[in-house]
Amino acid sequence: MNRWVLTSAQRGLLLAASLTAAGVVAAPMAVAQQPAPAADVGTDDPYENTNRAIFEFNQGVDHAVLVPVAKTYRFVLPQPARDVIHDFLQNLNSPIIFANDVLQGQVGLASDTLGRFVVNSTLGVLGAVDVASKAGIPYHTNDLGITLATWGVSAGPYLMLPVLGPSNPRDLFGDIADGFGDPGNIVASDYGRLWAAFARGAASGIDERSRNIENLAEIERTSLDYYATIRSLARQRRAAQIRHQKEDVPNAAPLQGMNSRQPPAPVAAVAALPPSRSAATQRPAAPITYTLAPPPASLADLQKTSMTPLTTPGR
Repeated sequence: MNRWVLTSAQRGLLLAASLTAAGVVAAPMAVAQQPAPAADVGTDDPYENTNRAIFEFNQGVDHAVLVPVAKTYRFVLPQPARDVIHDFLQNLNSPIIFANDVLQGQVGLASDTLGRFVVNSTLGVLGAVDVASKAGIPYHTNDLGITLATWGVSAGPYLMLPVLGPSNPRDLFGDIADGFGDPGNIVASDYGRLWAAFARGAASGIDERSRNIENLAEIERTSLDYYATIRSLARQRRAAQIRHQKEDVPNAAPLQGMNSRQPPAPVAAVAALPPSRSAATQRPAAPITYTLAPPPASLADLQKTSMTPLTTPGR
């Protein structure tokens, strides 16, 4: 073999090093002059009719294939085993996340990603255990689509991709570029194990879908227009990722990334009025209890709010 031909592992390391070097050079400028992220506002859905047709197809695939597989996955594997798979897959994403952290001039995030990768790959047994999170180094996602948005590239029109779900031209380009540049995918391809890259993507999608079954089912059940609701959720989630903020909405495109965080369950606050005395019995009357639900966060939440007036027995 020609001595000048790099091995697949070396090429992967060279790619990561090149991206890192470019980011290190750009980092000082990035910190001082970083433009505002491109905002994804409005509907901007010029291909809505086509998108809706693809969405209907995706719903059929989701109900017939993805949800049953995700439910089987949850039934067969206990939660600890699923957490191991989730943490392992997240650790595999670290090189691409780190490269994009650096390209964005996010020195703190890059440090977190590198620290997580080193700790989880060693103490965490190749990422099977998320030791870094327990040590106070939280996980975050990053990709080339976010990098392009950070540097002012517009998202373009909303796209509903077959099977993959909500996207746009900027993020679609970023997903493809990240896929070709991922060291794990490069190694799998060069060793004739391209199926491993597809298996990794499928496992990531199943894991994400299993974590959003109830949330998405409830949103679908209560939405007046499920397509419009998913479009809004996808944009909210992407906007949070671009701002490097915590996501509080379900992942509507599980096959495109695995950074969903389950929204916290609403905790009702109960307030009781001071006990009063009945004029007839002079005994303390039963307290009147009110449940203060959190304000609706979305159209779906608003649809679930009961508008029936309360009635008092005997009146």
